[in-house]
Parts: sequence; C-alpha cells; structure tokens
Amino acid sequence: MSTITDINISTPARRVVRIILLAGIALLMSYPLLWLLSSSFKPESIIFSDAGLDPGHFTFQNYVEGWNKLGMPFGVFMLNSAFICLLAIIGNLFSCSLAAYAFARLHFPFSRAAFTVMLLTLMLPMHVTILPQYIAFQSIGAVNTILPLILPKFFAVDAFFVFLLVQFIRGIPRDLDQAAEMDGCNKYQIFWYIIFPVCRPALVLVAIFSFLWTWNDFFSQLIYLSSAENYTAPLALNLFIDATSGESAWGMLFAMSVITLLPLFVLFMLFQRQLAEGIATTGLKG
Repeated sequence: MSTITDINISTPARRVVRIILLAGIALLMSYPLLWLLSSSFKPESIIFSDAGLDPGHFTFQNYVEGWNKLGMPFGVFMLNSAFICLLAIIGNLFSCSLAAYAFARLHFPFSRAAFTVMLLTLMLPMHVTILPQYIAFQSIGAVNTILPLILPKFFAVDAFFVFLLVQFIRGIPRDLDQAAEMDGCNKYQIFWYIIFPVCRPALVLVAIFSFLWTWNDFFSQLIYLSSAENYTAPLALNLFIDATSGESAWGMLFAMSVITLLPLFVLFMLFQRQLAEGIATTGLKG
C-alpha cells in the first residue's frame, strides 16, 4: 500500500520537475531570439550597453527607419525572397518527385548505379560545385538574375529530397500500381493519380524545407545577385552592416531581422502538425 502511495506522490512531482527542466532549457535556447526582439525596440545607443530583455526606452524608430533605409522599401526584398522560394518549391516538388518515382518504381539500365551516385552527391559541399555552376551560368548571361537560383531546382539537384521521397514511395504497396495498370493507366498516369497524391505528407515536408533553406540562403544569392533591386532579404540585411566605416545600423538590422523571421514563424505555426506528420511518416515508411 505504501508503495502505491509513493508512486502516486512521486509521479506528479517528477512531472513537475520535468516541466520545469524543459521550460528552463526552452528559455535558454530561445534567449538569443528574445534578445533580438527586445533589442529591435531599443534605441541603438543602449543596445549593447543593456543586455537585458526589457526594452526600457520602447521605440518603433528602428522599424520605421529601417524599412526605407536602403533606398527602397524592405518589402521589395521580402517579395524577391518569396518569389524565389515559390519557384524553388515548385521546382523541387516537380523534379524530385519524378526522380524519386523513377528510382523507386521504374526499372532502367544502371538504375542502382545512378541512385548510388545521387546519394554520393549528398557528401559534396555546395562550395565544390558553385564555381563550375557560376561559370556555366555566366557563359549564358544568367548572372545577376534569379535563373541560377531557380533552374537547378527543376532538375532534382537536392538529393536529400529525392532520397526522402524514394523511401516513402517504396513503402507504398505495389498493388495500387498493378490495379491502376489493370484499369489501363500508363506509368505517367500511375504517378500523377496514384503515387503523387499518396505522397502528400512527404511532399509537404519537401515544400517546407525548400522554403526554409531557400529563404535563409545567403551564400548562393550573394554569388549570383549583384543589383540591389534583385536582392533578397538576407542580402538586404547584410547592407545594414558596414565593416569599413564601423557605422553599422544595428538597431535597424535587428528590426528588419525580426520582420524577416516572421514568415518562418508563421509557416511553423500553420504547418507544425503537417511537419511533424511528414517527419514521422517518412521515417516509418523507410
């Protein structure tokens, strides 16, 4: 009897301790983000002298001035990023799903070797391929356009997405394919009407990660874009930092950084259930 009582008493206490511990870790991990948010409402003169989270002298001046600081509204750079992200999502969903369907369902010469080579590209850092890609796009006059950032997405260059979709498709019963073939469907119709709809959880995951990686991409956009009107949000944020004169607009930088993070926060809030479902489903299907 005493054992049961001890369990009933200790279990709630253990739960409270666990919640407090997790809350402390969450607060520690989110402190940089909270500091960024707090600093965006502080006058620039006290941002680094006061490391607390209390804004103190609360002001919207950083947001008002930072929005038009770069000669054009910061919304222009946000729209540039959104447009590139949209095309990247479309390209990855189209090309990676087709490539994955071919590897998972179709039989063609050297399919295993091709799949192995595709997986090996995961080990290559992007810095290895960026130079030949730049030379290729420069030869066709595509530098300083969004074409180098978008065109590769339509050729299934993101091997991680292909691998993820291959693992998911392999878990789909082949009976569905056979039933569709008996109804007169060809390979393309099986993909479009059977495989593609069933892959919805994995495709949502591909779309979310495509948006996150493209929105946060700085290096590729810095390499290919040179005109301010073509700049994306990450490149625009870099303009607030002046390493030569030392007169960086930190307050405006923090304010525009908060605005840049808002789409990511909204995306997570809207699709957190689909994100968790996609990760769990693709893991189980593998």
